[in-house]
Amino acid sequence: MLLGSHLSIAGGLDKALLRARDYGFQVVGMFVRNQRRWRAPPLDEQAVRTFRGTRRRLGIRAVVAHASYLVNLAGRADVRRRSIAAMIEDLRRCARLGIEYLVLHPGSDPDGARGIGLIAAALNHIASATPRARPRVLLETTAGQGNCIGHRFGQLGEILARLERPDRFGVCLDTCHVFAAGYDLRTPRGYAGMMASFDREIGLAELRAIHLNDSKHGLGSRADRHAHIGHGRLGRRAFARIVNDSRLADVPMILETPKDKDEKGRDWDAINARTLRGLVRGK
Repeated sequence: MLLGSHLSIAGGLDKALLRARDYGFQVVGMFVRNQRRWRAPPLDEQAVRTFRGTRRRLGIRAVVAHASYLVNLAGRADVRRRSIAAMIEDLRRCARLGIEYLVLHPGSDPDGARGIGLIAAALNHIASATPRARPRVLLETTAGQGNCIGHRFGQLGEILARLERPDRFGVCLDTCHVFAAGYDLRTPRGYAGMMASFDREIGLAELRAIHLNDSKHGLGSRADRHAHIGHGRLGRRAFARIVNDSRLADVPMILETPKDKDEKGRDWDAINARTLRGLVRGK
């Protein structure tokens, strides 16, 4: 498996790569700017050179960036306008940095059908405004909290079907989110059914990244609350199926578990990584 974690860019964008090396990760998740502000300072050329050089030196296989939490492509007019501008800026940043993927929470609207149309139209505009940008935008599965769109695979499939440049897009599956949305990964039959549904309604070829998170709440709770691997309602067996699924061998898997230490002062990213590596058969 291609394992990594979402890591801090404190001190510079390249610091996320260095932190990934310290954990022995092959891939890394990160933000490319402050995710809680609309505006960001210009990307410095020296920072770009340092990032690209550090990545080459460390041999990081893939980088999965995450768009701002403020973005809502189905929001009211002013929020949607700012969201589109932020996405264009983030895509251009990712292109300069050589980042492959930019993950996006699709959006939120009380009228799901209208929201799907707004999201697709916004993505088409974003693609046309960045014709030379190579990073793929990945629509993340959601837990279905509030009016969030993307908790059913069919919703994401419908958005993708409306895109004029489908080659510029894909999907990121979040294990906590799909479980909270009602897809049961805990049994062999449930996992097979979830994957079959994904393939039928989206297509496995569109699965470009996975966020690995256990869930603090139960099946169908529609609550987006991440837990450490094996310490939530999903349990280790669900993750064993994922990390041993040969169809996912080349899909970057990014931990998004809480950033803290256990009662013995041990780093949870290291603990979660060790747990996942221990689940891989044949090691």
